[in-house]
Amino acid sequence: MDNASIKNAYKEIFQSYENPSLEQHVEKIIELDTFLPYSSTFFCITNTQELSFEYVSKNFTACLGLERSVLKEKGMHYFWSRIHPEDLEQWLKALNDLMKFTLDKIKLIDRSKMSYTWNYRFKNSKNNYVNIIQNTTPLQFDVDEKPIIGLAHYTVLSGELKMPVCASAKLLNDRLEYETVYYNNYSQKLLPDGVSNRERDIIRLLALNYSSKQIGDKLNISPNTVDTHRRNILKKLNISSTGELIGMLKMNKKIV
Repeated sequence: MDNASIKNAYKEIFQSYENPSLEQHVEKIIELDTFLPYSSTFFCITNTQELSFEYVSKNFTACLGLERSVLKEKGMHYFWSRIHPEDLEQWLKALNDLMKFTLDKIKLIDRSKMSYTWNYRFKNSKNNYVNIIQNTTPLQFDVDEKPIIGLAHYTVLSGELKMPVCASAKLLNDRLEYETVYYNNYSQKLLPDGVSNRERDIIRLLALNYSSKQIGDKLNISPNTVDTHRRNILKKLNISSTGELIGMLKMNKKIV
């Protein structure tokens, strides 16, 4: 995919309203960065409204050999241009799905408690691809409560590791523990296309050890309806029990 066409192809991801100010946030993070040790991680303040980086930490250069000033000047288009071509479209699909999931499934009051993770291969200064795992926490939202400013942490791993492109979303619950509410492997589908979106919702909750009653309460359907979906899922996947399904999902760590 042509990097120049990313914003047009996925305009709903980046379209937002009003221009927030993060001056105080950025100032505090800049102060903190001065004292942080060099490591295999770096962080940025991302702005998907302006397609820019509000701040790039000093470890960006230590991790990738690239100049912070270039990333700050050229913004996200430059960053996208260094993502592996085979991963780019999968990553964009993941980003689009995470945004849709947030807007459709997460209550306004909970969106500030979300944390998002995805990965891709990235070209460093030596033109070698390394793996990057990115975790982004929203800092500010537009008038429609869409997250547009985020604190992004990047962990850089060896390019020799073969990693499927995956994305997940976690919600900080009342016990102050992050609970996985979305997970998808974009490199390999474990479930066939014949599995409906409702059935996929049920499978995700089954993998989190929810009972039929708990799933019914979450999805606003009866436990009997959940059980009917469970039987249909087993038939479509040609497996004999829910336990076998859960074991398969946990073994492969893929839920789609």
